[in-house]
Amino acid sequence: MKRIAILGSTGSIGTQTLEIVREQKDLKVTALCAGRNSALLEQQIREFRPKLAVLWEEADAKELRLRTADLPVEILSGMEGLLTAAVREDYEILVAAMVGMLGLRPTMAAIEAGKTIALANKETLVTAGHLIMPLVAEKRGTLLPVDSEHSAIFQSLQGAKENRIAKILLTASGGPFRGKKREQLSEVRVEDALKHPNWSMGKKITIDSATMVNKGLEVIEAKWLFQVAPEQIEVIVHPQSVIHSMVEYEDGAILAQLGTPDMRLPIQYALYYPKRRPLSGERLDFHRLASLTFEQPDCKTFPGLDLAYQAIGRGGNLPTIYNAANEKAVALFLQHKIAFLQIPELIQACMEACCFVEAPSLEQILQTEQEVYQWIESRW
Repeated sequence: MKRIAILGSTGSIGTQTLEIVREQKDLKVTALCAGRNSALLEQQIREFRPKLAVLWEEADAKELRLRTADLPVEILSGMEGLLTAAVREDYEILVAAMVGMLGLRPTMAAIEAGKTIALANKETLVTAGHLIMPLVAEKRGTLLPVDSEHSAIFQSLQGAKENRIAKILLTASGGPFRGKKREQLSEVRVEDALKHPNWSMGKKITIDSATMVNKGLEVIEAKWLFQVAPEQIEVIVHPQSVIHSMVEYEDGAILAQLGTPDMRLPIQYALYYPKRRPLSGERLDFHRLASLTFEQPDCKTFPGLDLAYQAIGRGGNLPTIYNAANEKAVALFLQHKIAFLQIPELIQACMEACCFVEAPSLEQILQTEQEVYQWIESRW
């Protein structure tokens, strides 16, 4: 029996992780952590019977304590609750799926406590890769990627420890606006940007896919996860989302991981690594595939990708500025306060305006996030 804790249990990755728990029967959930969705968290508590549950707001936690008074579950709140969940002794694998910077400190605490991390939170490595990867090495820990592209790269690296990587080929669907030009995106509505052609995801990551900022974040993650230079990471638009990413070795051989667009596969691979398990769902049928096509990303229409390369190229706290500005810009877009094309413009403005720190500590990373938020809030 493997015991797991989930940061972000009510989000897309969290709910799909619990689908795997239902199917596999030999996973035990000991802690569930969510943001504000107390109704869904209560349903999860009643089904999976964790010993601990966490909500961000104490008012929500207080109400949930009353609603679950008939169950032997402790309800905590805030960052203190997340940190308590992260370091408990009653589990081995932390599924880090909480969206945003809230997941950074709990993930670091779990690494310190010797937990295996199934990482689905982009912000952890984007903003603090220079802190996280040395910490994993120091604690001799295990960090397993859950993101479909990084899981594909990780799977393509198995059995190849002595072989050198020439480059990583990071695939992108192109999102709902692939092939469109900048002038065609001037009137994009929120509902248009939320229509991803292949994947079912949360609102924030779906907008990130539409702007290609999501791919920029993945470039930064890949640099830290696989210890490669930014120029060794090539983004390729692959509309069918069949090849989830590839690794090219120094002899020119390319290994890839293929499959249907189902996030449960990389989640389950991380939970049971290095073993594979049967998984329900549609299988890839090569007889039905009309073609697999590939394109170069259009960085003129989608400048968010180039901005990511600029951020990781300079390093320091610039990736944090990139990430925080995008978080705030996406929130403003979802609230209909800015236009779609203003998202990368706002990111660039913050990267130029906010103070640069060459080797930020955790405290400075969190301060940078607040500086970005304040800069944007002072203008909107």
